[in-house]
Amino acid sequence: MEHTGRAGKGRERSLVAVLVLGGVLLLASFVGLLLFAHFRHNPELPTMKNVRAADGLTGGLSAGPLGVALGLTQLGGKPAPGFTLTDQRGRSVSLAAFRGKVVVLEFMDPHCTDVCPIVSQEYVEAAHLLGRKLSQVAFVGVNVNQFAESRAAVLRFSREHRLTTLPNWYFVTGSTAQLRRVWRDYSVTVTPTKTGDVKHSSVMYFIGRRGRLRYLAFPDDNKAKIRTWAHGITTVARSLL
Repeated sequence: MEHTGRAGKGRERSLVAVLVLGGVLLLASFVGLLLFAHFRHNPELPTMKNVRAADGLTGGLSAGPLGVALGLTQLGGKPAPGFTLTDQRGRSVSLAAFRGKVVVLEFMDPHCTDVCPIVSQEYVEAAHLLGRKLSQVAFVGVNVNQFAESRAAVLRFSREHRLTTLPNWYFVTGSTAQLRRVWRDYSVTVTPTKTGDVKHSSVMYFIGRRGRLRYLAFPDDNKAKIRTWAHGITTVARSLL
């Protein structure tokens, strides 16, 4: 009799455990259905689809809101013209060395006081936004000032605008002949003035990890758009990774 009583109690405990487990599973299913309905009928929630739309990734980058803000033009994917120049640290830098990374290529004047400092700030902010992806992106500036070709000039500019805080910043320079070849290859217009200054076209190229031209943008000197541009640079770079 004692043995039979213990067995009965065991069966009762097992039945209770099964009922409790069944109740938990039923409750979890109900909560899951509620969450599904909530997300389905609330388009403002940060789902992946909405995040991509906000970043201008739906319908193509150039057609999205950020693409319009940057004047983004999709390029045909031709190989980016190669070059080998010297950066602000005195190191020889070739475009081919960045294969496997996304390259954001800008043409800058180390004596510039309008658009170039603004682009510099956009790079610094974009670097922070990239986070862990920063190591997969290279920011490269090509000197457009034939009157300030020295390494000291590009280093001074880099320090003044906090670009030296970026581990992936390269402000490259060289002889006038070397620089002119790069300007020509990237359709950059550089016009010396009588005051010893230069006027140059402001263009930003996005080069994919395989060394191909993917997008072209046109920076301006509007300080109010720094955050928009920083976000746009980050979005385009991430899309190419």
